[in-house]
Amino acid sequence: MKLRYFSHSAFQITTNDGKKILIDPFLDDNPTSPVKSADVDADYIVLTHGHGDHIGDSFKIAGRTDPLFICVNELADYVASKGFKAHNMHIGGAHQFDFGKVKFTIAHHGSISPEGNYTGEPSGVVLTIDGKTVYHTGDTGLFLDMKLIGELNKIDYMLAPIGDNFTMGIDDAVKAVEFVNPEIVIPMHYDTFPVIKADPQEFKHKVEKIGKKALVLEYGQEIEL
Repeated sequence: MKLRYFSHSAFQITTNDGKKILIDPFLDDNPTSPVKSADVDADYIVLTHGHGDHIGDSFKIAGRTDPLFICVNELADYVASKGFKAHNMHIGGAHQFDFGKVKFTIAHHGSISPEGNYTGEPSGVVLTIDGKTVYHTGDTGLFLDMKLIGELNKIDYMLAPIGDNFTMGIDDAVKAVEFVNPEIVIPMHYDTFPVIKADPQEFKHKVEKIGKKALVLEYGQEIEL
């Protein structure tokens, strides 16, 4: 399985049998993304919440590739209202897809579509694919129940925001790593805009000081999990 980071909160997972899962594909209007929506394909699109920098270019990509959207109930209804396929889920629920298991978690944030539609509760998502478990926290502040997420799921890779202002900053994200106890944490949601500028190397250093491992990915970089 491979994981590619496009910047902001946008990732692509490619399974061992070639299925492509996009998470929060904000690309065309993202000044830090090295790719555009026309450059990526998707069999599935997972959305953590309805903000424009997370729905991003989902509908452009879906118009070409006809993926299945996976998201919380109200956001899935919004996606379906645009004419796309959606699998409705909700926080605390899990479902086994042909590529692996998806489970949504709480996230402390907001969720409204670019047009102002209510799109349900914001979420994080735990994906178990090809023997690895990836926890994309979504946009969130720090919360104590992250400990339970780590205890119940044994996280291999945690994708955590560090940009502050709208989400956790570096110090809160380090505490989140303590709570979740992943094998590796990858910082995200930073430097896209001036208000969320943060130093991922500072985050990496602080994570290593608590005895954990952080991996800073370059924009566009793909790694084998």
